[in-house]
Amino acid sequence: MGLIFDIANILAGILLGITALDKLDGESDFFNNIAKKLMPFTTAIGGASLGLGVWFLLGFHSIIYSAVAIAGGLLLLTHVLSQVPAIGGALVKISKKLMPFKVIVGIALLILAILHIF
Repeated sequence: MGLIFDIANILAGILLGITALDKLDGESDFFNNIAKKLMPFTTAIGGASLGLGVWFLLGFHSIIYSAVAIAGGLLLLTHVLSQVPAIGGALVKISKKLMPFKVIVGIALLILAILHIF
């Protein structure tokens, strides 16, 4: 379960931090090509990051890593959160407050996920 969490967070980090990662690869468009292929799976990746982040947070495993994963999942699921019956409005407000930090959360999530694998 931990490896699935790490892979989901690496993919979420790429999707969220694409603007900063695009500057790193120069003209090869490596990260842009990966992001284009991952775009149809944004909801699944965000759901895995959010759901498993809550799961590992409740188990007190890597609290900072889990909190960043939850933030990344909320950012990826902004379009879906409004449909949650009781708490959808509150989740959308949290997601919109996190939006200015989208790239920072993405890069942090990518780095933490890679470090967590090792």
